[in-house]
Amino acid sequence: MTQRTIFIVDDNAEFRQSAEWWLQGAGYQVESFKSPGRALDQLAGEEAPEQVCVLLDVRMPGMSGLDMHDALHARGIPSPVIYMTGHAAVPLAVEAMKKGAVTFLEKPLDDVALESALEAAFSQSSRQGGVRPITAAGAGAAGPDPAQTAYQECFARLTPREREVLQGIVDGKLNKVIAGNLDISIKTVEVHRSRVMSKLQAKSLPDLIKMVVTGRMNKTL
Repeated sequence: MTQRTIFIVDDNAEFRQSAEWWLQGAGYQVESFKSPGRALDQLAGEEAPEQVCVLLDVRMPGMSGLDMHDALHARGIPSPVIYMTGHAAVPLAVEAMKKGAVTFLEKPLDDVALESALEAAFSQSSRQGGVRPITAAGAGAAGPDPAQTAYQECFARLTPREREVLQGIVDGKLNKVIAGNLDISIKTVEVHRSRVMSKLQAKSLPDLIKMVVTGRMNKTL
């Protein structure tokens, strides 16, 4: 069995050391980088690991995590990417998912969430990027898979107003902005937002964004 390798790319040395210790204990081969450029060069080299996932910080001096992801695409490197950040925000989560990220994790990392994300990263041969307007149609040219069908079924349970609130969330708008645009109270937006999370079975905001951008449930019902 090919060794699974994690590339940690983060400018915080203390975090890299801690993450490397945990991941090695979980049985992964780990390489850590302060510089996105060095990580890119190694991923593009002839000796790059066969199975590698990039655990990528969003905000770094010089080249950001989002910039590095663009560079991965430009060089034709298909390694799955898991974003990490201590400054979670909807626009960042949306942008990460648009680029085809596996998921978007908040620091400090939850062990269970990280392990689940890594399993998803290594089990998926590819991720489709790109953003779409909020619709129930998430099927690709090859036809719907169970995760797409499950998402469509859950999406169909949303009311028209809940869909409008969901669109505002994915657009990165604050609750007060959504409320003003829809001429409803902030409290009403919060109620609709809670119902959207429940109906789509989203455990977190990144979880919700991932489902909407990919048009797939993170797990089938």
